[in-house]
Amino acid sequence: MKKFGFPLLVLGAILLSCSEQQEEVKKEVYPVTSPIYIDSSTYVDYVADISAVQNVEIRAKAQGYLEKVLVDEGQFVKKDQLLFQINNREYLGALAQKSAALKIAQAEAKSVELELENTKKLVEKNVVSKTELEFAKNNVLAAKGKVEQAQAEETQAKQMLSYTDIRAPFDGVINRLPQKIGSLVTDGTLLTTLSQNESVFAYFDVSEKEYLDFMSRLTKESRKEREVQLVLANGKLHKQIGTIETMDGEFDSRTGNLSFRARFENPDKLLRHGSSGKIRIEKDLKHALIIPQKATFEIQDRTFVFVVDKDGKVSMRQVEIKTRIPHLYVVASGLKSNEKIIYEGIQSLSEGMEIEEEFISLRKIMFELSKN
Repeated sequence: MKKFGFPLLVLGAILLSCSEQQEEVKKEVYPVTSPIYIDSSTYVDYVADISAVQNVEIRAKAQGYLEKVLVDEGQFVKKDQLLFQINNREYLGALAQKSAALKIAQAEAKSVELELENTKKLVEKNVVSKTELEFAKNNVLAAKGKVEQAQAEETQAKQMLSYTDIRAPFDGVINRLPQKIGSLVTDGTLLTTLSQNESVFAYFDVSEKEYLDFMSRLTKESRKEREVQLVLANGKLHKQIGTIETMDGEFDSRTGNLSFRARFENPDKLLRHGSSGKIRIEKDLKHALIIPQKATFEIQDRTFVFVVDKDGKVSMRQVEIKTRIPHLYVVASGLKSNEKIIYEGIQSLSEGMEIEEEFISLRKIMFELSKN
């Protein structure tokens, strides 16, 4: 038994050495980096509803058959351009009747005025009493009242006749034409809508915090702070820069948001009433702590990174993300600039693992990302 003791000890030492070597081999190399502070800018998008500066319904104010439709859908029209005509024979007849009634009333008024003059002369000669004079004066007043009434009725008849010609109240684009020639229309029937969209309004909602941040940056002299961009439904930017003009006077009690209004020029008439888009507002980031988006992962809507301590041991840590910029996150809390995090290979990591580090500068990572 003794003669085998030395070989067994040697064999045990060899096996122990191999085991230690295997443990050392198991430590994989992972690229790590550290957060850095930078000054940059980002943007925030808000869902927006686009409205024409002027958008009105054109409705009939007279009853009758639609005799002429002088425009087409999508057509640009000028102010006072004739759009529709309603059959006006009935209104022409009513106007003729009221004009004739006015002439009769004027003739009667002239007659009683002459009678008044004659009565005055007779009173001066004591032929008739002063009571007759008062009767004559009252007849004149009554006749003048009839004239005024007849004038008002004639004016109303002219107004009703004018309603048979429907004209554009301003320059704009014609929308859908629900009524066709021959349709019977009444007072209030919708004929079309007219949009003036040489410039448009974009309405969007912001939270109370965003409103306060915006107001803190705003100065009377700075127009730049009011400038915004419009992202169209196809993802492209509108060519014209917009300006925030005004906002609601109070917050919506249901959502806690405040509505802003921005104006955009629309020289090529690309934007139409009822369009959708997103308002894009740029924000400056001063002394922002950033990490690569690639270094993060999510669990139940929370964001985590793997932090490496001085001994190479890995641990999970939750971080709060303030905002994102291309390929990067701005960290609100959870990390310091002197700490190290795993940059790649986080899928194969677990809590408590020990690794070998290969440090890569975050500025170098940013440079590589900018080339892609």
